[in-house]
Amino acid sequence: MQPPCLMEIAAACGGGSGGGSSCCPTPLLNFPSSTSTTSTTPRTSAASRRDFTAKAIAGVFPNTNFTNPESLPGPPQALSLFLAAFPQYNQTQKIDQIRNKQYYHLNFTNHTCLDYIGIGLFSYHQFQKHHNPFPSSNLNFPFFGVSYRTGNFKSRLLENGLDSDLESAIKRRIFRFLNVSDSDYSMVFTANRTSAFKLLAESYPFHTSNKLLTVYDYESEAVEAMVNTSQNRGALTMSAEFSWPRLRINSRKLKEMIVSKNKKKKTNKGLFVFPLHSRITGARYPYLWMSIAQENRWHVLVDACALGPKDMDCFGLSLFRPDFLVCSFYKVFGENPSGFGCLLVKKTVISILDTNSCSSNVGIVNLVPADKLFQLAEDSSGTDTELEIHHQQFMSQMVPSTSSFSGPISYESMKTAQTSTTQFPETEEDPNLGSNVSEIETKCKGLDQMDSLGLILISTRARCLINWLVSSLLKLKHPNTEGVSLVKIYGPKVKFDRGPALAFNVFDWKGEKVEPVLVQKLADRSNISLSYGFLQNIWFPEKYAEEKGRVLERKEVGKDEKMKKVKANLGISVVTAALGFLTNFDDVYKLWCFVAQFLDADFVEKERWRYTALNQRTVLEVL
Repeated sequence: MQPPCLMEIAAACGGGSGGGSSCCPTPLLNFPSSTSTTSTTPRTSAASRRDFTAKAIAGVFPNTNFTNPESLPGPPQALSLFLAAFPQYNQTQKIDQIRNKQYYHLNFTNHTCLDYIGIGLFSYHQFQKHHNPFPSSNLNFPFFGVSYRTGNFKSRLLENGLDSDLESAIKRRIFRFLNVSDSDYSMVFTANRTSAFKLLAESYPFHTSNKLLTVYDYESEAVEAMVNTSQNRGALTMSAEFSWPRLRINSRKLKEMIVSKNKKKKTNKGLFVFPLHSRITGARYPYLWMSIAQENRWHVLVDACALGPKDMDCFGLSLFRPDFLVCSFYKVFGENPSGFGCLLVKKTVISILDTNSCSSNVGIVNLVPADKLFQLAEDSSGTDTELEIHHQQFMSQMVPSTSSFSGPISYESMKTAQTSTTQFPETEEDPNLGSNVSEIETKCKGLDQMDSLGLILISTRARCLINWLVSSLLKLKHPNTEGVSLVKIYGPKVKFDRGPALAFNVFDWKGEKVEPVLVQKLADRSNISLSYGFLQNIWFPEKYAEEKGRVLERKEVGKDEKMKKVKANLGISVVTAALGFLTNFDDVYKLWCFVAQFLDADFVEKERWRYTALNQRTVLEVL
């Protein structure tokens, strides 16, 4: 198999206009190019993007609006029309084969998972093949557990050869998957993304580099933990703003915050925290911001948690070489969302970390093989507190959940599927999955599958599905109105280089927003897992000033102890959907049909009576 050419990779990454390196997901701010413009690749890539967008807009239900959920085309017709508009999707059938053989639980339970963020380590088939020490429990035993470890963060980064065999193997596999060299970076496992952010905030030398600048268009627990910790350590915190209505980075304001006014000053300014794209709206950000920050003496933290499975292939790590990188992994898509975060630190900057501040080491974890974690919980030599901690960790990974927020498919639904007339597919035994538990634990089948598919195939599939979904949602209009849209989408709409995430709201025929938490709960009842979030840091240009009061809402976030007042953020609560590499057309079609039900003005009221009949009091509180 020949490697993809530069033009193919540029297209998969979104191309690169404005000069400089290709493989950039968005135009590089249209800054002057220092390279020759004789190459036809940028122009060809730009033309390809424009052509894709034009065909996507024109090809999805042309000259048609839907005002009644009953008028939507059925699945076969919708699929046929989809393939006509996005013929590239036919090239991604290999992903369907992997889904059918390795993640067959998704089809049998008819569960649509649109709330997973991160990257899956293992396949469901591999998960099922793992030895279960409790065969009578009908529970899927995890490949590993996590155990909090004590010590010093800086010392942990400098340790060599002290990881367990499992940890060393997982680290090597993650380094390879991310295209990161372990000779350049050290890695620690953290409990989650929030722990990684807080850990870095506790150890970064804000006493000499006293600024923290973040670039997020949404409320994030991890970012909030970093900001609060940094402020407590004396840092001056700032945030980028995003211009209404397209929610693009306000370039002028961000550049003013980044660029040094005193060119002669040689000390580092602080920490620049940069997500490669928004995990809420799917907006991709120009990588050039990292270069501008580095040129102005900022240390750069890249938040790669919302990246697609192979997006690091076009990131150009060797060009930007961030000082810190955070990513996250979960175990099995649609089944087990537990996992861990990773904090990578460039070895040349470990020395700047504050040894005293990071002595508590809160958030760093060990990866413990499942059988050893169970043995540890039974070990009578441990203290009562240790036993309780390990027991809680053990049980939290053993007991299935019915939560729709990144939650596994419940055991009851799997049991129903397994006892139905549907039979599980015959799958070939993987010779690499022997009876030795340690061999299975270090075989990350999920990562292997993504590597085998490659960047171009995965990106093509996601691009087709997300743009069809956006176009189709915008075709839903309320009846007996002058084309009032049912759905409002925030951030990029139909666009070649948008990410596979979507932020939207549903509005009734009177223009009143249906609360996102209600939409999420109703979707959950339809076996669709969505999330909800809060967009913030929105800047309104003067011409949109009148919209500001109508659009923004207040969200209380706690009390300001100094001012004795309730603190509140201004922003927009939204429903969110995230497409994974295993998402197929049936998944996005199912979401479209669910949202279309809100065209019926009595839909919510009907659901209220339905829940009353079923005595669903918990959901009734939301309704």
